Amino acid sequence: MSILIFSLIASLAAIIFAAYLAMKVLAAPQGSGKMVEIAQAIKEGAQAYLNRQTKTVGIVAVILALVLYFTLGFYTMLGFLVGAFASALAGYIGMNVAGRMFGPRKRRNKALLRLCGWLFKEEA
Repeated sequence: MSILIFSLIASLAAIIFAAYLAMKVLAAPQGSGKMVEIAQAIKEGAQAYLNRQTKTVGIVAVILALVLYFTLGFYTMLGFLVGAFASALAGYIGMNVAGRMFGPRKRRNKALLRLCGWLFKEEA
């Protein structure tokens, strides 16, 4: 099996597993009204942070992409941009799931237990 095929299969398996874990976390109850309000404020703050960070890093990425294009060629630049996009997408997805997980302590604990079910047994 070539390294490219193996990489694609491993990537697809990782994406499927990450989606499964995200669904487990998001299936947990949200909690009371005040807790939902606090979680929403945390989520909005995290989203504002990510948006600002993406703008700043995006400027640097464009400059680096141009340097890569003129020094190492089109395919190196394209690989860099695809990797940068995938990294930004992972950040947004991770922050979204983490922001939704914030809430009552019991909810966080249950979500973590679901994620690590093979390591911990859920207490009654």
